[in-house]
Amino acid sequence: MTIRVLLADDQALLRTTFRLLIEANDDMTVVGEAADGAEAVAMTRTDRPTVVLMDIRMPGTNGLAATATICADPDLTGTRVLILTTFETDEYVAQALRAGASGFLGKDVSADALLAGIRTVAAGDALLSPAATKALIGRFLTTPVLSDDRLSVLTAREREVMALAATGLSNDDIAGQLVVSPLTVRTHVQRAMTKLHARDRAQLVVIAYQTGLVAPGASQPEP
Repeated sequence: MTIRVLLADDQALLRTTFRLLIEANDDMTVVGEAADGAEAVAMTRTDRPTVVLMDIRMPGTNGLAATATICADPDLTGTRVLILTTFETDEYVAQALRAGASGFLGKDVSADALLAGIRTVAAGDALLSPAATKALIGRFLTTPVLSDDRLSVLTAREREVMALAATGLSNDDIAGQLVVSPLTVRTHVQRAMTKLHARDRAQLVVIAYQTGLVAPGASQPEP
């Protein structure tokens, strides 16, 4: 299936560069270009992209507000938002993930990493660069743990897999640690997402910290 990409960035040169890079791949196509957040929302509703490559700082409606609008629209559940920005700070990471973004990369990312990122979020997985992951955890160090029982709907195994995923481990890493297949891990992740009404894997990370399933000081794999 072809991955349909919408480019949302106020710099025309960057949009052109991204378009040339993306359309050089047979499994991707650019369905449109937006110069601000409001335009990105409108084009997402009409063009139904698989992935919106979203800048944060744009005139008018910024990328965070646009992401929140897109992710809150029940008619756009098939669209994922990948944040691409030079401002990879803890405040932006936390806001982007809470808004529903599936991934977060700095603009200094390599071409191969960007293409891999688009494919990752298109498949429904979360994508956080090492810097963004550290920033997210730093943000939650000062965020009070919510007292709730959301995790009561999960099985013990689903909680275990969710906790490992929240520390940054991939499905393959988790499978190796638990001595199960990557497919089994993916099934547990998908079930946890369904039960917790999480849009994708990135939201599971947020929920894991909010509920105290994972402590901010939990160890992570080396980037």
